[in-house]
Amino acid sequence: MVKAVKTEAFMPADAAEMADQFRNYAEQALDQSRDAYAKMKVSMEDAQKAIEATVEKVQSANADLGLKAIAAIRKSTDASLTHMEKLMGVKSFSAFVELQTSFLREQTELAVSQSKLLQEAAQKTVTEVTAPAKAAYEKVAKELKVA
Repeated sequence: MVKAVKTEAFMPADAAEMADQFRNYAEQALDQSRDAYAKMKVSMEDAQKAIEATVEKVQSANADLGLKAIAAIRKSTDASLTHMEKLMGVKSFSAFVELQTSFLREQTELAVSQSKLLQEAAQKTVTEVTAPAKAAYEKVAKELKVA
């Protein structure tokens, strides 16, 4: 004998209600997509600004370092030429040794001071060049903490 299976009546869905739910879902998805796109666009614009600022800083810092290096070379070259002129007028060996010793001491002091100057300029350059990227990173990190 076959037993009868009890079935529950299938409730027909209201097409208008389903359409409204689908429309609401689609609108929410669209709003979320727009929000995500807007956030991404702002982030990309900020990244582009940071890159542009970094490139500008690199160019100006490179020019500054180049000018300082040229000034150091010029000063050293002028000192060498002046020394050569003085050597041409030397009348004794002791005067030659004294002049040469004095020149070497001055050149050593000059090299040390120029090295310090260029090192300070390079450190300043690194700080200035990394500042835009650091600021952009901190902004993103702050936004992620808030979210």
